[in-house]
Order: sequence, then C-alpha cells, then structure tokens
Amino acid sequence: MSDITWFGHSAFKISAPGAQVIIDPFFAPSAGVTADAAGDVDIVLVTHDHADHVGDAVSLCRRTGAVLGAIVGTAGKLAEAGVPQEQIINGIGFNMGGTVAHKGVDITMTQAYHSSDSGSPTGYIVRMPDGLTVYHAGDTCIFSGMELWGQLYDIDVALLPVGGVFTMDARQAALACKLLGCKAAIPMHWGTFPVLAQNAACFKVELERMKLACRCVEMAPGETVSFG
Repeated sequence: MSDITWFGHSAFKISAPGAQVIIDPFFAPSAGVTADAAGDVDIVLVTHDHADHVGDAVSLCRRTGAVLGAIVGTAGKLAEAGVPQEQIINGIGFNMGGTVAHKGVDITMTQAYHSSDSGSPTGYIVRMPDGLTVYHAGDTCIFSGMELWGQLYDIDVALLPVGGVFTMDARQAALACKLLGCKAAIPMHWGTFPVLAQNAACFKVELERMKLACRCVEMAPGETVSFG
C-alpha cells in the first residue's frame, strides 16, 4: 500500500515501504506546511524550473541524499544551484518518454504544455514498488496525448492542476480524467495565490457532470491518503 501526502500547490510525497518520492517540493507559506514535513526522501522530481515548483529541491537533496529527477537542462540548472552531480539521475537528467528506475520506483517523463527557463516543462508517471501508478501532470493545459498515456499505463491516481490562469481549469481537468482513464484524481495548483481558483468545488461538479468513474480525492495541505 502506498500513501500520498499533499503539501499544498503541486507538492506531493508518494510513500511506500522502502521508497519515498517527492514531486515539486514548494512549501507555500499559505499552506501552513514547511519543508520539515518532507521527512525521509529517496527521490526528488521537479517538473520545471519555476520557483513555485523547484521550491526546496536543492536543500532536500543535500539534506537527505535523495537523487534528483528532472529534464536535461533543468537538471543542469539545479546542479549549478547546489545538487551534487552524483545525485542527479543519469548524471544529466533524462527526457520526454524516457523511463528511469531507482529503489524499485519506475519514473516515466511525459510532456506538459507550459513555460520554463531551462529544459522543457514535464509531467511524470510514477510506478511504485507495490504497483500503484500515479500521474503528476505538472503545470499544463489539457492535451490529447493524455489519452495515449492512459492507454499505455493503468493510472490509479492523477494529480491534476485545476486553478486556471497558468494551467488548465476544472473543466479541462475533468476531461483530462476521461482521457487518462484514471481511477481517482487529486486536484492541485489551486488556492495558493489570489489569481487561482480558491477551491476545487468546480472540479468536483465537472466530474459529476461528465458521469466519470473517477473519484475526486480533495485533500487539505498536510493530509495523507492511502491507496492500494
């Protein structure tokens, strides 16, 4: 059984016995959760180089010895910021469609449509040792290729932005669930800043309107839910 903890914004920890994965470790002050909540970490994944996604990635890697996964270019930027070269997966990072493995966790990099000052923005499909498959979309709009990822992988949980303005909104995210064929979805990237949607209520409404067999798991910052 794996646990998923939401730290607010797009920051998540996926935990299973022997494997601890953190994605986009930005601990927003408004969420009331600090980097101390991260605990032990084996893998840190960064979707793109914006400050509200890189967050504490460098310090977490240095403190815990975790390996860093990021696209080529962004991985180099984070190495310059202080992540030891030997802790970067593949030495230089990896790229779209590539799969890497560490501590029994398989990580496949997917595309995302957004902006980034280095590399390109990405998402990740993370397959934990117990078989739980989690898709973190990163910052993105909806795109038709999500259907292909859903055909390739049996996605248990999708972590999807719903805040609008900088990413897809609730309506796009609900349609993304249909394309992905995911069993459950956790809305993210909402409420952090005034310009974003301040709750996930519209996402739940859109899922119900589409009559999808996908469960909305709405979480509060710092909350942990078990899957499996």
